[in-house]
Amino acid sequence: MADDKLAVLIDADNVPYKNVKEMLEEISRNGTPTIKRIYADWTKPTVSGWKNVLLENAITPIQQYSYTTGKNSSDSALIIDAMDILYSEKVDGFCIVSSDSDFTRLATRLREAGMTVIGFGEKKTPKPFISACDKFIYLEILNSASEETETTVEKKTSKPRRKKEPISKVDARTIKLITESVNDLGDEDGWTFLGNLGNFILKKKPDFDPRNFGFPKLLPLIKSIGKIEIDERDTGINNIRHIYVKVK
Repeated sequence: MADDKLAVLIDADNVPYKNVKEMLEEISRNGTPTIKRIYADWTKPTVSGWKNVLLENAITPIQQYSYTTGKNSSDSALIIDAMDILYSEKVDGFCIVSSDSDFTRLATRLREAGMTVIGFGEKKTPKPFISACDKFIYLEILNSASEETETTVEKKTSKPRRKKEPISKVDARTIKLITESVNDLGDEDGWTFLGNLGNFILKKKPDFDPRNFGFPKLLPLIKSIGKIEIDERDTGINNIRHIYVKVK
């Protein structure tokens, strides 16, 4: 996945511009963004904030005039471009950046064609679009990571900012999702390899991410639950250990 070529298509009308750097860094962890386009009516003052970050992040702006009031013409331009890119066979996957459910069918169609689809949007994003993606990442958790870095710097110079609250809580539903997934993947003794667990949960819930709950990785989240046993097994290779988990 890390070597996959990705097309990044951004709906400027439905996502904030303030965390574009963190978003592109996140995308780079999933593949190489070879196409980066952003869609908007750039004559509107509402998208003026984007203009300052396009050049430094090498994002190509696509002008799409709003021909009628109340309709987002950028949606159509983005969808048409996505299909053109799909048939060009130049990429392995798509990153669709929007909080708009209008791209649900697009995401579904791209996956039908064998493309990996990663969605980015705010917590308000409708569930249908989230479910249509292979993976969905909330922009708020990227903001949190950026703010934590800024807080570390500020500790040396001034009063630190108050740490931002997680966007989700580890509730009974989350615990059930994790424990059932551990059992689903478990061997005869109930043990599940942690490396497989995260991907399996994503298939059930595309927006699952430990950072939603304030944890940097899956293991600290599992440790916080307290219902799961953890076993670190030595592989005998360069002190590498594999982590297995089992419901107690």
